[in-house]
Amino acid sequence: MGWAIALHGGAGDISLSLSAERRLPREAALHHCLQIGVAALKAQKHPLDVVELVVRELENHPNFNAGKGSVLTSRGTVEMEACIMDGNSKKCGAVSGLTTVVNAISLARLVMDNTPHIYLGFDGAEAFAREQGVETVDSSHFITSENIERLKQAKEADRVQMDYTQPIQKDEKSESSTGNGDSQIGTVGCVAVDKNGNLATATSTGGFVNKMVGRIGDTPIIGAGTYANNLCAVSATGKGETIIRGTVARDVAALMEYKGLSLKEAAAHVVECNPRGDVGLVAVSAKGEVTMPFNTTGMFRACATEDGYSEVGIWPSVQD
Repeated sequence: MGWAIALHGGAGDISLSLSAERRLPREAALHHCLQIGVAALKAQKHPLDVVELVVRELENHPNFNAGKGSVLTSRGTVEMEACIMDGNSKKCGAVSGLTTVVNAISLARLVMDNTPHIYLGFDGAEAFAREQGVETVDSSHFITSENIERLKQAKEADRVQMDYTQPIQKDEKSESSTGNGDSQIGTVGCVAVDKNGNLATATSTGGFVNKMVGRIGDTPIIGAGTYANNLCAVSATGKGETIIRGTVARDVAALMEYKGLSLKEAAAHVVECNPRGDVGLVAVSAKGEVTMPFNTTGMFRACATEDGYSEVGIWPSVQD
């Protein structure tokens, strides 16, 4: 048994010809966030603090679909959501419909720690943020020129856009991406376990490009995009509606609990049983195991374990 950490920056049909201009900043961010998480675990920070810290960093990176990089709704607005969960206690907190909160994951943590509830949304969540004194900014802070262009392209094609999905013709009404092969469904997430087997998970997202106002995805739903218990911690990414229907994160834990599968066996089974191109996840077990399966073309991901293993990747590696 030892510590382990894994994180992701979204999954989808990521073009193998993704330009260095788009690839390198994301790879650098994954390396940076992994180093932050590893240092925190080595400093014996609780996994709950570690996953919040790492996801805050990912939210602050404009090239990932969360926080500063959140994609736009059909009205050109931002609606962010996040969730955090502790494995041993199963305490959790979630938020949706945020428009001014700089770090949605930290507000989710405050919902968990400072209220009798699990989930706050929209005006109530924004009011709670003000009461708690968390950092807020004008909503224009989150609206980038890149995401304005993404929304324009999505509206022209009359579709929602999924993360890092390949471009399609305008008359094809399905989930897709921008013309640069790098659109956004996505999510960011982190899972961690310490040397004592304490587990935690955190996930944050801006949702779909051109999503309906008020749409809620899998990220803040316990057991769908985010779940942890005393066996494992899971953070999922991909098509939210698929992940909700498949109760993806909880299914990994259930297969371990009720069928006695290993972490890797359980995670692989869940991903394989969902529609191809829709699901990816990162997970760690109480034993310090780590896995990062996906059935999409790629998934921005990174992991490290106490025994010295480390990986940062986008597309399938040889061992995958």
